Amino acid sequence: MSVQDLLSSDGVLMRWGVPALFGIVFLASWEALVVYLSVPDYVLPGPVAIFDALVGGFGSLMGSLWVTLRITIAAFMIALVLGTGIAVLFTESRLAARALYPYAVALQVTPIVAIAPLILIWVGLDNAEAAVTILAVIAAFFPVLANMTAGLRAADQNLIDLFRLYGATRWQIIRGVRLPSALPYLLSAMKISAGLALIGTVVAEFVAGSGTSTGLAWRIIEAGNRLQVDRMFAALVLLSLLGIVLFFVLSTLEQYLLRHWHESAEKGAK
Repeated sequence: MSVQDLLSSDGVLMRWGVPALFGIVFLASWEALVVYLSVPDYVLPGPVAIFDALVGGFGSLMGSLWVTLRITIAAFMIALVLGTGIAVLFTESRLAARALYPYAVALQVTPIVAIAPLILIWVGLDNAEAAVTILAVIAAFFPVLANMTAGLRAADQNLIDLFRLYGATRWQIIRGVRLPSALPYLLSAMKISAGLALIGTVVAEFVAGSGTSTGLAWRIIEAGNRLQVDRMFAALVLLSLLGIVLFFVLSTLEQYLLRHWHESAEKGAK
């Protein structure tokens, strides 16, 4: 690999080196300003203090990270299955789409914090994790439904007519034409849905309050009550890293599944 390739707009140095350099400069400037202005840690801790808090509370923070990750993945998978299934129903039944789609939209635009107390009451405080999972599913569900419905309806009508000409059943048409056509839409929706599942989990943990959750959101609340702002930032760093990892994993999956046949993946690989 030549130097010119490394320095090109798509080269390794431009893709990874520039963001890394910007991050280092930003963190160094942050630390220098905090030290120079003698800002107390309970107002704005520096990166060094945040790192110390992360190392000092590593065990409890990682335990909380696992709780949040487990709920996020469970909510994401449930939203994925529900959204895909209902999208297939909407595609095959115009009556079902007209009857139910407005309610799906209404559920999406309703703030999670508004319905969280109801879910907690209905499910019970003894099952707070189940309530948090339900709320995260509600947050993550609609992107899968909307994108998958659009993808299923975008299938080539000529191919569908050809399948019907040869006597294919509805399921064979769905499996052979509609689902492959909808795959790029689904993979794009999954990246959005995973982030919303994480956001929904954190918001639901905040609303659930004291004693009902041990996820990272509760660690943030606990640290805030004790004015441990460095610990709050440490938990926020872990949440951000979790979101980045989820997005990276799903982006890699998208590239892997589409790389040989879909033009979006081919362009991204160049």
